Amino acid sequence: MGIVELLGLAASVSLLSGWRLYLTVFATGLAMHFGYVDLPENLKMLEALANPWVIGTAGVGAVAEFFADKILWLDSIWDGLNTLIRPLGGALLALAVVDAGDPVWQVIVFLLGGGAAFASHATKATARAAVNTSPEPVSNIVLSTIEDVATGGLLALAFANPVAAAVIGVALLGSSIWGLFAARRMFQKLLSRGSAARLPDN
Repeated sequence: MGIVELLGLAASVSLLSGWRLYLTVFATGLAMHFGYVDLPENLKMLEALANPWVIGTAGVGAVAEFFADKILWLDSIWDGLNTLIRPLGGALLALAVVDAGDPVWQVIVFLLGGGAAFASHATKATARAAVNTSPEPVSNIVLSTIEDVATGGLLALAFANPVAAAVIGVALLGSSIWGLFAARRMFQKLLSRGSAARLPDN
């Protein structure tokens, strides 16, 4: 596995951690535990994810996140509680995937992995806060379910095809950054409309 594929896999795992950290760790650990993912020698650090305690802990977190993420405003509270955990988890997963021996390279990968996870987390949290302004709960549940399916599917593809993982990593990073700016513009419009509505008529 070349450096491009490794970086693509690291980017994919980090970005998916920003959406669903516990599901990412749980699915990866479970696949490794039952032999569905045969890691090359330079990725042996990820074998810790196959530990039953790690799988069990991640499974509990994934179930809690699955339900919390579909309840209006509770999803935003959950996102707030995981603001530090998701980027840190994404950074550690990226570091484990690349497994660099050079301390300078380790710091770079750690920062990039954490930044990628934070970008996807910030996009998710901002979009969710915007969706929560809608009085009906259906859009919240639909969006959360799409994230569940997308995370599982993209994670499976990332481990099955490292070349596709590189493309996915770049695409997800670009869409996350675009989504963050788009959500910011939408929030600014909502705030300006609310301010205009509160102004007294002359």
